[in-house]
Amino acid sequence: MSTTPEPAGSRIAQPPTLTISPAADWRRKTRTILLKRLALPLLGLALIFTGIGGGSIATITFPQYTEMLYPVLVLLGLASAGIVWLIIARIRRDLMEPLSHLRNWSLRMRGGNLSARIPVPERGEFRELAQDINRLSDELKSLTMDMDTNVRAQTVRLARKTQSLDILYDVASSLSQPGDLDKLLESFLDTFIELVDARAATVRMLTDDGHTRLVASRGLAADVVEKDRLMDTSLCQCGWASKQGGIRTQRGTHPCAKLLGVPMLKRDCQEFVVVPVTYQDRIVGVYNLFLDRPMSALGEDIHDLLNSVGKHLGLALEKSRLDNQARQIAIMEERNIIGNELHDSLAQVLVSMRLQVKMLGESLHKKELRTAQSEVRHLRTAIDEAHVSLRELLATYRLKIDERGLIPAVAGMVERFTQETGVNVYFQNECQKFTLTPLQESQVFHIVKEALSNIRKHSHACNARILFSNDSHGNYTLMIEDDGEGIAPVSGSLPGEHIGLSVMRERAERLPGELTIESEPGEGTRIVLSFSVAPHQSTAAK
Repeated sequence: MSTTPEPAGSRIAQPPTLTISPAADWRRKTRTILLKRLALPLLGLALIFTGIGGGSIATITFPQYTEMLYPVLVLLGLASAGIVWLIIARIRRDLMEPLSHLRNWSLRMRGGNLSARIPVPERGEFRELAQDINRLSDELKSLTMDMDTNVRAQTVRLARKTQSLDILYDVASSLSQPGDLDKLLESFLDTFIELVDARAATVRMLTDDGHTRLVASRGLAADVVEKDRLMDTSLCQCGWASKQGGIRTQRGTHPCAKLLGVPMLKRDCQEFVVVPVTYQDRIVGVYNLFLDRPMSALGEDIHDLLNSVGKHLGLALEKSRLDNQARQIAIMEERNIIGNELHDSLAQVLVSMRLQVKMLGESLHKKELRTAQSEVRHLRTAIDEAHVSLRELLATYRLKIDERGLIPAVAGMVERFTQETGVNVYFQNECQKFTLTPLQESQVFHIVKEALSNIRKHSHACNARILFSNDSHGNYTLMIEDDGEGIAPVSGSLPGEHIGLSVMRERAERLPGELTIESEPGEGTRIVLSFSVAPHQSTAAK
């Protein structure tokens, strides 16, 4: 059978074997043990063998003395047998039995029996060895028990940490659900009561006039909630915690019931806990837990957990407040836009109607019936225009961007505009990796809508073009141009005109962007919107 030589470098390197050097003076100690245990028996055995050998030689040399030497040889043989038995007994007692005990001890220890011990001889070198091994066994058992205790403690700690993380996750999930503040707090209380096994819980907000206001509760009777609606911060634990901070506990709710005049619970709880609700190191309120067991029973990390929950709750409350504030600002801005567009869409028609009514009155006063009839026709036409403008305005604010995004919405608007007006509008979309936010899409959409409205009302155009493009750096360009009559100079315009252009500029500023208008009488109009999207906005919109 042939073998292939192993290539160089293919052999797996084995870890080096650690060699433990023997104890100092081990040879002398070995000789000492040997001399103590076996020296005299071996010396006696050597003398007996010498005597037997000498007797045998004498028997051969002096046959006449055989009968006399025979008993001596028999005695020497018996003595040698006794000495051999003594040596074997000593070897068995002082060597084999200790080695056997040591072997059994190692097998039991390897099997996990840390209570295994070695019998201690009454004397000899193995007595000290057995004592040392038993001491090592005791220390090993003690260390193992300590290690098991530490492992169990760490396991419990990790389990509590895991439970704390689960609680924080559930609380964060309940606080991140969409909805108004009341539903958010109710969801939070339901989740937290279940997680910490509390009988009831409440949330109180700190007011500007030195009170804590109850904003949500679970597990309290309606009459208690009504009486506890508003409380001075100087009277109770809730107020003290909202002013000074820190988690506070009290045994039962007797002090609270004394302030309210009614018991807070039908069966009082064991511990009442007050935890500050904070946002950016600022206390915005407190939340309370009514527990049927001491707070310490929830684990050694319960203080950190309750404080973390208070921070999550504070963040959610602040977010809700900012959302409400932003919603109010958006409503005010939208009302301003509606006012501007109402003014822009109806101002010219109403001014014209006012002049026509004046002229109609003059014609009737002069009894010029033919002129009056003409003014009535013009007035009817102006009323129809006002009605159309109002319907367009209502349609604008009922119109929502298509769920698929800005581009389909603009395309649909252009198609409807062409069908209604007969103006040929060409829409070119050259955008790549479209990354606008919904608010930016809304602003662009209404700018296009306002531009088409101006084309319908004022330009008398036959053709128009809308071009939307961007580059790889997030720069967007929207161009809207027509072949109409152009825009009249501001100095020659009537009151109420050019409001639509102002509204478009306001929307462009909100992007933020820049709106440029190029127009000459009889040469048409070109409107160019330029704006950029920051890299982090583009990333967030993907």
